[in-house]
Amino acid sequence: MSDKKLRFNSKVIHGGQKPDKAYGAVMPPIYQTSTYAQTSPGEHMGFEYSRSANPTRSALEDALASIENGNHGLAFASGLAAMDAVIKLLEPGDEVISTNDLYGGSYRLFRQIFEKYGIKFHFIGMQEVANIAALINSNTKLIWVETPTNPMMNVIDIKAVGFRIGQK
Repeated sequence: MSDKKLRFNSKVIHGGQKPDKAYGAVMPPIYQTSTYAQTSPGEHMGFEYSRSANPTRSALEDALASIENGNHGLAFASGLAAMDAVIKLLEPGDEVISTNDLYGGSYRLFRQIFEKYGIKFHFIGMQEVANIAALINSNTKLIWVETPTNPMMNVIDIKAVGFRIGQK
């Protein structure tokens, strides 16, 4: 049965799973190795080094994609690692509108790392969606919402933000 036909509860348990190629295990095993056998350099069975990819992480990414009805999923070792990957999709001159009440590590990543590469960040309170819409311009490439916020635990209405932005 296709994952697309499974209901949410079944997807959470079985989504994206395929029997293990090595022994046919229905539940994916946890691979705790750092390297994989290669017949010659660069010739392998799909995995060469666990930092670049491994079967355990691939199984997690497939399961997450299934739950979200997506084609692909990505898993990172930390939230900041995921943020780093997202921001690297931007180019000099691009602008980001971000909540001003966000995790300190997020703020430092934006200001101390990515601003020097020409990405402009606007930090505003996002409880009033109109504040966000007023800053959108042709260079705006990303709206960064963290909710509940840290440290103040403010709740930003993600649906309202998306709706209002879609109206702009």
